[in-house]
Amino acid sequence: MTALADDLENTSDVLDADPTAVQTEAPSPDPAAYLRGYHATAAVRGVAEMTKGAGYVARRALRQSLSPGRNTRDAQRWWRHVLTRRRPQWHNEHEIVFETPIARLRDFSQGSTDDVVPALVLPPQAGHDSCIVDFQPRQSQMMVIREAGLTRAFTLDWVGATRETSGTTIEDYIAVVDRAVEHAGGRVNLIGDCQGGWLATIYAAIHPEKVNTLTLAGAPIDFHAGETPIGASSRVFTQRFGQLPYRAMVAAGGGNMPGSFVLGGFIAIRPDAEIAKHVDLLRNLDDPVAIGRYEAFEDWFKHTQDVPGTFYLWLVEHLFAGNELIHGDLVVGGERVDMRRISCPLFLLGGATDHITPPIQVFAAADHVSTPADQVTTRTAPGGHLGLFMGNQALRHEWPPLLAAVAEHSRP
Repeated sequence: MTALADDLENTSDVLDADPTAVQTEAPSPDPAAYLRGYHATAAVRGVAEMTKGAGYVARRALRQSLSPGRNTRDAQRWWRHVLTRRRPQWHNEHEIVFETPIARLRDFSQGSTDDVVPALVLPPQAGHDSCIVDFQPRQSQMMVIREAGLTRAFTLDWVGATRETSGTTIEDYIAVVDRAVEHAGGRVNLIGDCQGGWLATIYAAIHPEKVNTLTLAGAPIDFHAGETPIGASSRVFTQRFGQLPYRAMVAAGGGNMPGSFVLGGFIAIRPDAEIAKHVDLLRNLDDPVAIGRYEAFEDWFKHTQDVPGTFYLWLVEHLFAGNELIHGDLVVGGERVDMRRISCPLFLLGGATDHITPPIQVFAAADHVSTPADQVTTRTAPGGHLGLFMGNQALRHEWPPLLAAVAEHSRP
């Protein structure tokens, strides 16, 4: 199962764009033109995949023309796998140690009392379940953390928004992170994946005394560095309409940003990947291992949860559009967030073909903190965005050396 296997078994990401689409220079002076070009290319790729898929289906039907019942059964099996989704699961041993309306704290320490600074992970929060950090029994960022010697390991688990939590603010999220840090002992190795990365950075700038090391993976710290479809879309919308399009989506979600809208946006960025994935499913209908991989990814990817509307609109205004974390203008809880207050060892991981958060957006963090240059580590994984958190390439080859270095800073 080529497209899916690339992400789950080898090096790249189901949603990776062509590497030429990942820019490391300044954003385009005309984001609308960039988007037109990007989506035209995406449409061509989508048509190419549809053509290849249709050709494969026709050849398969012809080969099985002497047994038409086989074609019908295969079609039924294929549709069943495509349409049947289950709630994604956490896989490795852990316990929930506290729960709030917006987050749970999961403890993967498994009884460890080792004298090591605990690790706290802040997972992505973009309309999907936080169990991406424990994706499969043998594909688990949490287990890689433990295997690196950081045996006291915790992760927050973001709860999908409801009407009651639609008014959740950035201050509420900082407070729940602080509660998790205090539960872990008051000082942690903070690890932020994607959106969890900028949240971790804000927390570290507000509470530098509580952060032993800071690790950021696929995290947009400088939202305006490089060019991406998401960044260009945000610039076009806000330049032309302000926050109106985002407010309309939140209103349509009853006060929250619907996870289904976020999912639709991700699929629209790479329609060819979505098509190829389902053609691969047909090719591998008789391979239970490939089917299992397909279902594991689709269960996680297609099971969405909403993001609190107040929090989402704040994010769009102050980070997507304003880029205030980098500019030094961001205010949280009445306090200016100054990244120069961060002086702990800094570890940065980017994906070479990440079209959601190109490495330049992650690595920019090093230019705005007070961490000495010899205590800043940058590493580029060969894959894309989701592969940084669940892909075997990153989990086996990129994370272990980073986490081993974190562990070196975490012992008496």
